[in-house]
Amino acid sequence: MATPFANAGRGAAPPATPYYRQYIPPQQTSHRVGPTVTDDYERWYTETNPSNRMLLSLRSGITLEIAWALDRLYRLCDNEQFVLTAIPGLADALFDWPEWYVARGNKDTEQFNLFSSSKDEDRKRRHALESLFILRNCSSNEPNAQELASHPRTMPLVLNALHNLDPDMDMNVEFVLHSIELLQAISSSLILPSATSPPHTDPLAPLQNITANSSNRSLIIAALVTINLLFSNPANLSRLNANSPALSASIRYLPLFVDKPLVEACLTYMYTHLSHPPMVKAFLLHPVMPSTVRLLVSLLVSEQIEEPVSVDISGSVYTVPALTVTTQDHNLTKEEMDTLLPMPEPQRCYEWMKTMFVAKPEGELTQVDFWNLYKDVFTPHHDRYPLLVASDVIKNVTVVFPQAQAMVLPGPAQRFIVRGVDRRKDTSTTKEFKCHWERDQCTAPPFDSPGEVYDHLLEHLSAYEGSELPCLWSSCPVPTMSKTLLRPHILTHLSTSQYSEKHPSQDDMITMTSDMYPYPSPDPTTRPPPPPRYTAVTYRRPMMDPPTTSLTALLCIRILFRASFVSSDPAPRVDADHFGFPGVVEDDDEPAEEDFTGPDSDREGERRGRKAFVSVRRLLEDVQMRDEALMSWIVEMIDAGISGTAADI
Repeated sequence: MATPFANAGRGAAPPATPYYRQYIPPQQTSHRVGPTVTDDYERWYTETNPSNRMLLSLRSGITLEIAWALDRLYRLCDNEQFVLTAIPGLADALFDWPEWYVARGNKDTEQFNLFSSSKDEDRKRRHALESLFILRNCSSNEPNAQELASHPRTMPLVLNALHNLDPDMDMNVEFVLHSIELLQAISSSLILPSATSPPHTDPLAPLQNITANSSNRSLIIAALVTINLLFSNPANLSRLNANSPALSASIRYLPLFVDKPLVEACLTYMYTHLSHPPMVKAFLLHPVMPSTVRLLVSLLVSEQIEEPVSVDISGSVYTVPALTVTTQDHNLTKEEMDTLLPMPEPQRCYEWMKTMFVAKPEGELTQVDFWNLYKDVFTPHHDRYPLLVASDVIKNVTVVFPQAQAMVLPGPAQRFIVRGVDRRKDTSTTKEFKCHWERDQCTAPPFDSPGEVYDHLLEHLSAYEGSELPCLWSSCPVPTMSKTLLRPHILTHLSTSQYSEKHPSQDDMITMTSDMYPYPSPDPTTRPPPPPRYTAVTYRRPMMDPPTTSLTALLCIRILFRASFVSSDPAPRVDADHFGFPGVVEDDDEPAEEDFTGPDSDREGERRGRKAFVSVRRLLEDVQMRDEALMSWIVEMIDAGISGTAADI
């Protein structure tokens, strides 16, 4: 039996089975190796004549040959170099099996739901689905789309698939989906028939039925995209309907913000629908219009990506420490004195120098001061502990501090100094517990604790001979009372011995009004308040431009806003009574020419639209746009919502 490839081309005909090996032309010699040609690009498959091997296989009626040809076309159709017109008759061959399916293959669907289909029927449905898949894939290439748009079998196939196949059945879903996507490729030049045309010639009704009733997400998205493409053609705008099922479906699926493809398809169709002025006027009267506006604004808020920004606006800050640190020369304590006195000389002199002085290369003391410091400390005890003479004390400096030396500085008046040492310094903070008795005239030094101040105040009380006296603490107005009552009273002037724990943000510095302001102040309560130390303005700004879904939603909001505020306010009257001041308008006694009380009037729709934008004004304030022009739209809508009058709402 002759095979369908007997006259396919030069050379021996290969077997009718799929090829998965490299094809080597027979004229190639052993000493001349040409370029390696991958499978599916050999002359057998790409030959541009009616004897093309794939075309003959599709026409052969042999199941294996048809499966082999469809498998090859799978790989070829997803390529911009694949053109249907290059192989005459290929498009017609691909239409055969899909047409069989929409005409006969779906008749026994109820039987297939109960019993398993035969292998032969299953292969035929598979061939139909694969052929339609190839047509759908190659239609993404513009030359193929034009070829299919003008082909007489394309629209009948699509219409039969939409009208005859039940999209809710699992076995039909993929076929209907490919049919809708094929319709998308040719929809740019398609003009819908009039509403009075026979139903089977109109693809709009089944597409809208899918968007309204189908539970298959892929079918809903494909149908919405196709309807939008059909209405993108101005010749089809007459078929727009205010009560379109596609519009209701778009509003119903709009809250699914996480499903970006579905939301994008809904927004795209809504934008096309609202771009037609009669449709946007009718939508302002729709019951779900206010909630739709709120949903669109909520989508803008949910999709914006922001970053925190902090701008420091702090001025010059001048601070001083809360506790004043004082530095004074070290004096021997009682413990140090008790340790030094029993030591024999010169060991006592050495230890005294180590305690009273430190090495300092640029430091210097006069020899007289050095000797007087030693003499003043130990002379009161010379009867038990003998002293060194001045010359020995001065000489001992170099023993304790090798870098120090006694020297004489020449000049009109010679100076005898010891260079290389300096007095040891003690640092301490100013004590806060000061006695303010005798109306702040007490000369006692500050104390370390409130208890010491109280003991000191009791000494003041005991110094008075009388049994009664007034409170002399600073400006205390308490009159004369007995000492028994005065003792607990003076406790009210003393701060607690336990300091309250400071806030973590509070440091030990006091902020001053200026660098020249006196501190400590005699009256801290009258000190003018200083500027804040740390002042920053923190806000959030968008990091990037909004996604396409947000831009489409903003366009829909903009259309609704312009339609709601299209009516201009009455112009101010300029005459002798009003002097041209704006906003002063008197109502005429004559009745208005139009009746704005009807529920279907344009003025009622504008009033409802203004009310909707007034209600979302707070939500609009959370919207931030990186682009200044887009942000100006948001600001305009916010301002319009603020200026909404009671008559509008």
